[in-house]
Amino acid sequence: MGQRLWASYNEAKRQTKDLIPDIASTDPDTIFANNEISLRDIEIYGFDYDYTLAFYSKHLHTLIFNIARDILITQHRYPEGLREYEYIADFAVRGLHYDVQKALLMKIDAFHYIQLGTVYRGLNPVPDQEVIAMYEGSHVPLDIMSDFYGKSSQGHTMKQFMDIFSLPEMTLLSCVNDFFMRHNIDYEPVHLYKDVKEAIRDVHVKGIMYRAVEADIDKYICYGEESHAVLKKLSEHGKKMFLITNSPFDFVNRGMSYIVGKDWRDLFDIVIVQADKPSFFNDRRKPFRQVTDKGALLWDRIHKLEKGNIYKQVTYLHHFPALTGWRGSKVLYFGDHIYSDLADLTLKHGWRTGAIIPELRKEIKIMNTEQYVHMTTWLQALTGLIEQMQVHPDPVSQAVVHEWIKEREAMKPQTKDIFNAQFGSLFRTYHNPTYFSRRLARFADIYMASISCLLDYDFKHTFFPRRSPLQHESTFWPQHRAFFFGDRCTLSGSEIQHWLKVRFVADQT
Repeated sequence: MGQRLWASYNEAKRQTKDLIPDIASTDPDTIFANNEISLRDIEIYGFDYDYTLAFYSKHLHTLIFNIARDILITQHRYPEGLREYEYIADFAVRGLHYDVQKALLMKIDAFHYIQLGTVYRGLNPVPDQEVIAMYEGSHVPLDIMSDFYGKSSQGHTMKQFMDIFSLPEMTLLSCVNDFFMRHNIDYEPVHLYKDVKEAIRDVHVKGIMYRAVEADIDKYICYGEESHAVLKKLSEHGKKMFLITNSPFDFVNRGMSYIVGKDWRDLFDIVIVQADKPSFFNDRRKPFRQVTDKGALLWDRIHKLEKGNIYKQVTYLHHFPALTGWRGSKVLYFGDHIYSDLADLTLKHGWRTGAIIPELRKEIKIMNTEQYVHMTTWLQALTGLIEQMQVHPDPVSQAVVHEWIKEREAMKPQTKDIFNAQFGSLFRTYHNPTYFSRRLARFADIYMASISCLLDYDFKHTFFPRRSPLQHESTFWPQHRAFFFGDRCTLSGSEIQHWLKVRFVADQT
């Protein structure tokens, strides 16, 4: 029996190797659909600004990290020794959770389970057994998870970092924790979290980052010509466009003038700055205010929104639909923040939504490598072998299956490290979708690496989500309960190859 088991193992491994050339790669410029949407139905296109129309170079995160670190030292009296820390560009990934009370940074899956091996205290991993002891397992209860917008509030001790701008914040938290631990300094993790949060906020709110970017815009903004091409294409097809951003007018004006030209406002029917999203979509109390070109606020009552004007301090629910007539599924809004930009629009207002996920391009390029395809295909084949052969109770079969389980466990860290050595993929834990992926699927009708992906589609295109089988549904390959030899038979080589290919595609979906 053992020989027959290993014979099937070797045949599956051979077929896996032969299958790789037949697996098509994914185009990083593809637009992916979570929910069916036709561009025929879209009349109005809305955009966030940061990381939607304006993409920033790696220098911006270094800038934010350095300024916030220095604020901690000069204004919060943190040790001078923190200056030895520099920004680590490849340390964190978006979508991580931070336990404010325990000072732990981690990745959590769609079912609230911590991905063991991705829990960090400072810059060092926490052993799995220690994590399990602290949380009495690896599950995080709902009542301590982050709130709806990913914040740690009202008893929630977890904070989820969903903003691309949060990468420097996660790295700074980890560096300060690392400094205190290395120097045996007793500290309160909650105070540290609040101080870092305030320092990062000051970088934005006090205009420090805005002034630095405006002073050297060539250094910080990239891909401007692609955003310009998208806006031009939409304008040529008679689409209405609007901009809603939390950034101030001077900063947006400088960036859009660089990306599009000084006449950029001619492309937009409505421009709203300092919108205070997500409150913008829910707060009924703030009326519109018009802003002059020099940033001064006017006191006039706003009866209609006029093209060419700039507005701020407005709220969607009470004013926006009445003044524009724009409601529901004929509006498609793009943004990079799953919560602040997209969640309320989907759940409360019926807009269609598009998520901009810049990390997608890098991850797809990794997924297209032969190393990743081979590793993932074989992992799925091995899982299938274990699933089918675990039913044999004899000691020889159980010993072989145990060896396969050990091999599968050894492969799992490799599927993480290929994306990021600390936290792995933005979209997956070892096998399950991440908590980030779950929210992305719920709040974004479509998602893509950048707004430039729209250039590859016409405005009659319909995006269809892949119909990936539910666990109880047929997977459309031959239903052999005796896979390999559950009933003392084996599959042919072609049948094994077909099974492997379908299983790989289903996993990628």
